[in-house]
Amino acid sequence: MNLTTMLESTARKFPDKDALVYGDQRITYAELLAASKRAAEVLRSRGVGRGDRVAVMTYNSPGFAIAAFGAWRAGAALVPVNHKLAPPEVGYTLGHCGATVGVVSADLRSNAEAGAPQVDWLLTELGADAAGHADRDFDALVDVADEWDGIDVDETEIAQVLYTSGTTSAPKGCLHTHRSISTVAPYIATTLGLDRDERVLIAMPIWHAAPLNVWFVTTMFLGGTIVLMREYAPLPFLEIIGAEKVTAFFGAPIAYLAPLQAARAAGVDLSAYDFSTMRRWTYGGAPIGAEVARQLQQAYRSEDFYQVYGMSEMGPTGTALYPHEQIAKAGSIGRGGMPGVDLRVVRPDGVDAGPGETGEIWLAGDTRMIGYLDNDEATDEVFEGRWYRSGDVARLDEDGYIYIVDRTKDVIITGGENVYSQEVEEAIRPRADVLDVAVIGRPHPEWGETVVAVIATTPDAHLELDELRSYLADKLARYKIPRELVLVDTLPRNPSGKLTKHVLRDSVL
Repeated sequence: MNLTTMLESTARKFPDKDALVYGDQRITYAELLAASKRAAEVLRSRGVGRGDRVAVMTYNSPGFAIAAFGAWRAGAALVPVNHKLAPPEVGYTLGHCGATVGVVSADLRSNAEAGAPQVDWLLTELGADAAGHADRDFDALVDVADEWDGIDVDETEIAQVLYTSGTTSAPKGCLHTHRSISTVAPYIATTLGLDRDERVLIAMPIWHAAPLNVWFVTTMFLGGTIVLMREYAPLPFLEIIGAEKVTAFFGAPIAYLAPLQAARAAGVDLSAYDFSTMRRWTYGGAPIGAEVARQLQQAYRSEDFYQVYGMSEMGPTGTALYPHEQIAKAGSIGRGGMPGVDLRVVRPDGVDAGPGETGEIWLAGDTRMIGYLDNDEATDEVFEGRWYRSGDVARLDEDGYIYIVDRTKDVIITGGENVYSQEVEEAIRPRADVLDVAVIGRPHPEWGETVVAVIATTPDAHLELDELRSYLADKLARYKIPRELVLVDTLPRNPSGKLTKHVLRDSVL
């Protein structure tokens, strides 16, 4: 199955059912299918054809969904772009993948154009400014375009280029086919027991692999309804659940904790909000402890919490921790792989780890990427036959439950966002007053981790956190910028010169 035939199939079954809800706007499956055909014609008129890359950099809006299905119908690959990126980061991503056409929310236009001026940017959500951009108004162009059935796309063709940084500062593009992305849907539906009656709230950024593939694509596959929240905000998040009779939501742990704080600050009791339709409170990005699990169950008046673990390279699919396990196995990511996913925890000697032992998580399944774009070396490093080597080091307990104990890639997860330490280090290093730098994550009870810069400065330097944050403001997305600064005389390194971050963490955290 490819993603365009998936939508066609669902639209035949449920033509008059709401596919997308966005404020007062309702778009049925029949309307979404027709809009995707017109979007494909708009993209074709801008030169998009088979194998091309279409960048989409938007908030959670219908424009994203229409552009995505339009790109797939035109035979192109979707390149979801993090709307929080600074211009240099946008420029690297789109230069690397070779995108020449893109769709961007009007509010994000300046970053998009500054970062990738070579891209023919079409604007969505123009609002009152639409009259001045008739030739670039994506929404208006789609409204008047002819419908085009598109090209016959094979399921082995590239559908997505999902960018995820590794241990180096340069992001890597995960290449996913129509087949690998389509396969995410039955895996997830089986794991979580989703059905066609779901009303799934997407409040986390839709360009993330999990909201996009685990939730958006799966809901389109089943024939459920996607409720789009343009940007997450704690109290409006609570309100929209009752107003739209939401049944499922996915977010980082902070997305659940922030409303509790906001409600307290506003003097509002959470009992005032209607959660009666909710069947699945799902989280990922970081595990939660037993105390926090109990707090969330009490606050949201439900024990229907699920944790999912995965990564972009796998679609993302991986493991799940179910409601009855949330307290007894708090902190675990689950036991074994979810249906369709094979999982091993492999010791350095290549033998599967046993109870009490640690090893690297390896995953296999039909949702695995085919490799990194133009990076065979990195692909070879993470592929072991049919297995994907995650880089996550985990411990098994006596019941086979998996607990992540370290990340070989030095990923810092803050508020559900991945921050790659070397990328931040390379942004800091050019400063004249910096002799050496390391970036690590400090555990945080709400955000998972917070970014800490540990810097050895030149003599007589007086570097302060506000100055460092200002320096990085146009170089990194805001969530990557350190929130703490620690000044040291020297950083620990081994005889070969490699930074020993475990030693650093022990001395600083």
